[in-house]
Amino acid sequence: MIDSRAIIHPSAQLDRDVEVGPFTVIGPDVEIGAGTKIHSHAVIKGPTRIGKNNTIFQFASVGEDCQDKKYAGEPTRLEIGDNNTIREGCTIHRGTVQDQSLTKIGSNNLLMAYVHVAHDCMIGDNCIFANNTAIAGHVIVGDGVILGGLTTVHQFCQIGAYSMSAAHSAIFKDVPAFIMVSGNPAEAHGMNFEGMRRRGWSDDVIRSLRQAYKVIYRQGLKTSQAVEVLQGMTSETRQVQLLVESLQSSTRGITR
Repeated sequence: MIDSRAIIHPSAQLDRDVEVGPFTVIGPDVEIGAGTKIHSHAVIKGPTRIGKNNTIFQFASVGEDCQDKKYAGEPTRLEIGDNNTIREGCTIHRGTVQDQSLTKIGSNNLLMAYVHVAHDCMIGDNCIFANNTAIAGHVIVGDGVILGGLTTVHQFCQIGAYSMSAAHSAIFKDVPAFIMVSGNPAEAHGMNFEGMRRRGWSDDVIRSLRQAYKVIYRQGLKTSQAVEVLQGMTSETRQVQLLVESLQSSTRGITR
């Protein structure tokens, strides 16, 4: 299962059914779970833990030192969950001691070719990052997020669950849950209601979120005022509560 031309450090811990292609380099302090397949010419550096049934394509760089000039060689970490697909040329960097010393990617994500995930990012589950998406340091991304090709995200931004960006978007402020954005700088353009229907969400849920969008973006309210109004709606659906939480956690102001 391991090509004879691969270079694997003796301290690396690979499950016995991990597949490793030719000319891949796996360094010390790397753990890789069962069912994971690593194609040729990938580089994986530790401390890094990779879960089960992931696929890492050729020329990906996983767990490399970050590009933060403050980084001084500290033993920071990268954790990747299960069932992720990391396509050609992706770069994923470990964390820094200025944050939690950790970059973390959840499960069931698709990172298309040449995606960059910088230091200290926290990525949820079931996300899709299209080709050449670039996530700067300390960014938090919720579950089910879709980022169009060539999207760029400024450091410390929060991208709420189930939100979506169009291709070529430049995100400089936080994106609330469920919101669709596009442009440079990115602006809000409704919610992904079609995606909600595809997930089987009820008409009542969609109706509540449509009303919540109007509260945030159509009534001229400050974010804090919109939160007060929405808190009276949170008993209707857990999705509205998720939207409220994304507004409350915003530190950079929301994309409007």
